Amino acid sequence: MADKPSVEVCFSPDRFDLYYQGQPIVVVIDVLRATTAMCVAFEYGVEKIIPVSSLEEAIEYQRMGFLVGAERNGKIVDGFDFGNSPTGFMTDKFNGKTIVLTTTNGTRAINTANKAETVIAAGFVNLDAVNQYLKEQQRDTLILCSGWKDRFNLEDTICGGAIVDYLVAEGSHISDHDSSVAAKYLYQSAKTNYFGFLKSSSHRRRLKKLNLQEDIKYSLTPNKTSVIPFLKEGELIKLG
Repeated sequence: MADKPSVEVCFSPDRFDLYYQGQPIVVVIDVLRATTAMCVAFEYGVEKIIPVSSLEEAIEYQRMGFLVGAERNGKIVDGFDFGNSPTGFMTDKFNGKTIVLTTTNGTRAINTANKAETVIAAGFVNLDAVNQYLKEQQRDTLILCSGWKDRFNLEDTICGGAIVDYLVAEGSHISDHDSSVAAKYLYQSAKTNYFGFLKSSSHRRRLKKLNLQEDIKYSLTPNKTSVIPFLKEGELIKLG
């Protein structure tokens, strides 16, 4: 019998090159809020999302006439029409459109991972769909947590741990790295009450100060959608 594929967790983009060993699939997670917002955007009819890492790139797309959103430090950047609020995409005004998005952490993580054969975006909101997809693919997988400015964060790690926990329990994957074991145990500690467990997390406190409680609540609610954002030639599309 062939060896089972592996699933491992990398805590932040600056560690990516240490963990990436040519895995065919990279799952990028930015629970609060980029990958959650991307799922919502596709659910509400966005056709494509172009993720860019810098404000300079975003401005160039703006000059070309694209709809461009930008977020830094939890806030919409002056001069842009939207940021990465999931609730901000719950509208038909983006239906059928290609949009450009840059965020503090999530879009940079996606672009960091773009050397992989397959890059998808995940959060709690599409957790079951991502788990099922990875189980069916039966390929080595690296979970890349976007973190906060290259630092570890709880919410992305817990979400990554949920994926590891599922795939290992199902017997479809194996996991060896201590980072993955830690992520799995954090998830097991948090799974009955994400809100309570993450109450003191730095980014939840940061967003609460910005009166973004609705975004927090939505982002920490599992399985709101079956959408899986998929990177194709530098653009995110809806898988399938």
